[in-house]
Amino acid sequence: MKALRPLVMSGKEVLPVVEGGKGISVSNGESSGAWASAGGVGTFSGVNADAYDENGALIPQLYHGKTRRERHEELIRHSIRGGIYQARVAHETAGGEGRVHMNVLWEMAAAEQILHGVLEGAQGLIHGITCGAGMPYRVAEIAVKHGVHYYPIVSSARAFRALWLRAYNKFRDFLGGVVYEDPWLAGGHNGLSNSEDPLKPEDPYPRVKALREMMNSFGLNETPIIMAGGVWWLSEWEDWLDNPEIGPIAFQFGTRPLLTQESPISDAWKQRLLTLKKGDVYLNHFSPTGFYSSAVSNPFLEELKGRAERQVAYSVEPVGDLTAEFMVGPRGRPVYLTEHDRERAQGWVAGGNSVALKTPDTTLIFVDPAQAAVIRQDQIDCMGCLSACNFSNWAQNEEGTTGRRADPRSFCIQKTLQNISHSEDVEHQLMFAGHNAYRFASDPWYQNGFVPTVKQLVERIATGY
Repeated sequence: MKALRPLVMSGKEVLPVVEGGKGISVSNGESSGAWASAGGVGTFSGVNADAYDENGALIPQLYHGKTRRERHEELIRHSIRGGIYQARVAHETAGGEGRVHMNVLWEMAAAEQILHGVLEGAQGLIHGITCGAGMPYRVAEIAVKHGVHYYPIVSSARAFRALWLRAYNKFRDFLGGVVYEDPWLAGGHNGLSNSEDPLKPEDPYPRVKALREMMNSFGLNETPIIMAGGVWWLSEWEDWLDNPEIGPIAFQFGTRPLLTQESPISDAWKQRLLTLKKGDVYLNHFSPTGFYSSAVSNPFLEELKGRAERQVAYSVEPVGDLTAEFMVGPRGRPVYLTEHDRERAQGWVAGGNSVALKTPDTTLIFVDPAQAAVIRQDQIDCMGCLSACNFSNWAQNEEGTTGRRADPRSFCIQKTLQNISHSEDVEHQLMFAGHNAYRFASDPWYQNGFVPTVKQLVERIATGY
């Protein structure tokens, strides 16, 4: 394979290999610091990061406020404290090598406040901010205020154009690079537009070429693009290296660093990765963010599928075909379904899914009483982790609400990501992964249960494999 050419990123020459930031404690200071120590760009997650006390014990993220607004303020304090803690760990672990970045989601609640808080408390320890999940217009201004570079995450040239023309053109010197995150290949939340089909993946090359052409038109010829999603062996991307159509290029690895000794995920999660087959990771649309996301098929996702499939349209008054009376709720209030849907609903009730829950789209879903109790309690416990959430009616605005009914077809993303990050349960939680995760099982390097250090992984990647 062609030799990897170092790039200047966030003010320092580094290997063009970047650790992808994975939210809620899945990429932390230890893993990102080790990546930076190996000469690349390490990225820890600034989304509800963990903090530890003076005895090395995890500080639990407990919420005592009686209102969502009070719990939301607690969440902000947890996030700032955890982000500062992980920045310090990453800085110490890196030992002055490479670069350390922090990843945040623009659609997380209080993103601006948390960014300011962490960057003020960890001054000089963080060299760059990567930010996606929405249109982060203001991230440039925040980064520049604190003297760090910014790296927007986009899935199209069109998205970058909007960001540049509205805001980034004023902060040209601190644009460290542009992350192209492929919406069909990357793990976690994906930036599919309404015009793109989740079942019809597009070749990333012409999309990245279009992004480079757009960037060049703004005079950003030397600004790196970071290719994220679907990258496993660099030997498979050799034609991207020293390619004038692509320009300066780095590659981001989100899934492969999961299976390293420094990775903070559980042993159960690591072992599950070694068993995946092609197709076990798929795009789903259950996330309360409203985005598609890529996750491992397991009973957690199957239960969400079941909710969506056990769904019928209803009316509170007989209208059109909706004339078949059906009683819902403990008081037996009538709603009206089609005759066919009433038969289906009666079958679901007879099968144990006896609780009908209303959605914002004038439909009912049917779940068993235990699951209904979990859904209701999770909605009550909401602490406002997203700027706007489909699962609750929380929104980060003056009213504190989206104005819509909470959607029981979704789930509390804060709860499940905390659970999978801090337990051995990988079957009943959301397990994000890139679509190439099945390659752990076939890549000869991982045979016999081999788990490399981050340093070994970076060295391996640099060989092309």
